[in-house]
Amino acid sequence: MPSYAHKKLIERIAFLDKAPEDPDKFTTWIKAKGHLDLLRDNAKEDEQIIYSSGDYTFIHAVVVSEDKISPLDKGDLLKWSGNPFNPCASYTCGGGKEGVWVESNYYSWGCKTLKGAQQLVFGRIFEGIKGKDRLFLEILQEYAHVTEIYSRPERHAYCRFDENGDFDNIVSITLEEAKEDLTLVSFKREPLEQYLAATNSVLVRMFDFKLLRRSKIFKFIDWPDDPEKLFDESDDLFYRQKVDHGKKVYTRGVQIIRPIRPKAEIFSSMKANWYGCQERQYAEFIIFDWRNKCITNISTDPAATTNYFGADENTLPFELSPAFFRPDVLLKYKGDSDKYTIERGNIYCRGGWMLRDFDVNEAGQVHVYICDLRELPFQEQLHWLSYNEKPKVGISERALANHFKNQWVVPDPLETVLLFMKRWTRSGMKCWRIRDKVLFERVSTPRTSSRDEWANAFMNLSKLIIEGFQVRDIREELEGMNITFDNSEKSIVLLERFLIGHGKIEEGRKLEGLRTVQLIRSKFSHSIGGKAQDLTNNALQEHGTYSAHFNSVCKTVEEELKLIEEAFS
Repeated sequence: MPSYAHKKLIERIAFLDKAPEDPDKFTTWIKAKGHLDLLRDNAKEDEQIIYSSGDYTFIHAVVVSEDKISPLDKGDLLKWSGNPFNPCASYTCGGGKEGVWVESNYYSWGCKTLKGAQQLVFGRIFEGIKGKDRLFLEILQEYAHVTEIYSRPERHAYCRFDENGDFDNIVSITLEEAKEDLTLVSFKREPLEQYLAATNSVLVRMFDFKLLRRSKIFKFIDWPDDPEKLFDESDDLFYRQKVDHGKKVYTRGVQIIRPIRPKAEIFSSMKANWYGCQERQYAEFIIFDWRNKCITNISTDPAATTNYFGADENTLPFELSPAFFRPDVLLKYKGDSDKYTIERGNIYCRGGWMLRDFDVNEAGQVHVYICDLRELPFQEQLHWLSYNEKPKVGISERALANHFKNQWVVPDPLETVLLFMKRWTRSGMKCWRIRDKVLFERVSTPRTSSRDEWANAFMNLSKLIIEGFQVRDIREELEGMNITFDNSEKSIVLLERFLIGHGKIEEGRKLEGLRTVQLIRSKFSHSIGGKAQDLTNNALQEHGTYSAHFNSVCKTVEEELKLIEEAFS
């Protein structure tokens, strides 16, 4: 979807391009005051019109070197002609020269000032193709590369991710088939200003408003021979206008747009962003200051903590001091698996940030070191701050062993299960195929008292493991062993027959772990009461928490996967 600002521009242009029915309003409308106000306003806005083509509005902007417009030749610029459908390069021959060569940026736009001007938008028409797919717009590759933007057709935009991992529409596009026969391409101002500053250029925006009343009765013949009137509003906006006795008017001119901020400020901001030295904000968290053996509040600002090398000079808390959080803090990330990935104690935000080394202690609290919290964007720090609480116990045994004692610890049951599945994926495990590798990122241990989180964990585990078993292949294995089966039997029952045939389990034994995974997924996919409620109650009565129950089931699944692997190998 295009940006909100782009949509508002579409609405404004569509409104301006409606000829008033009232004769007096029509006489005022054809003088293009509203259209010129659009240009003046837009020159200061955060979304710049680069190309627009509709019933009455034509706007096209190109990038021109500062040297080309100094001194400014307004008369020459008013001779411009052309549109985004002019080719950027062409094969050329003749002119007293032999051979064939390629000429780039050869188009002069009808005036010497714009010779060599750089288009930002290129219109292409695939002749012979019918329908809306014949017309498409491309963005200057150089601009796409320096701004690191990518075409996302479903969003009608060229995008990148912002620091929060959200799509940021840098270039928005609406084609005429989609909205009231109006085509609009708009660029976000800040990246465009950076490009103009870095190339020592300005934006030259050419406009042409032919305003008249179109109808079956009115027949457009030609413009009268009356002289044009020149309007020299400023060095940044000048145009010529011809009036046909209150019937129609064309307004054709040029607008020059320069970066609002000084170059030095633009460059300074860009460098600060590259080198991570831009001014930052820091939140303050309740932590356990294990250096001073107390619970206290401390900022994530690097100046508020110390490390081992500077500890002799102060009594500040160590930057490895942990902050503790209610487990619900993780639900935000588990609820959007496209945007966030949780893997081995790390949270990854696409194109944005990473949070390292979170873990969960015996009391079910999530804990993160203050030095890792400070790496988050400020808005993300505020999210964690809203779940911050005093520690109930210390950090987990695993975190203590891994981060402070340099000891190896046994991975939790889910990690072991995932190791099995990744090994099967690499080796091409017989009778099993990965359905979607994204599932590795979506399976995570439930940490809260949310039944939905618990049920979703089993659903993703079922998709990863059980949907990967190939029923046809298992049946072929059973046929080769002369083991009978019913055609209605699915993968788990068939696997049980297979394991019995190989002597891995006794007759009558069930794969309880896999059956539990599939049962919970099945019941919660179709019901929120009855059997689903019974499963919930039993899980909590037997294990106390959803997390403990999930780990228990994963442990059983781990043992069953080992048997299956041994039987097939």
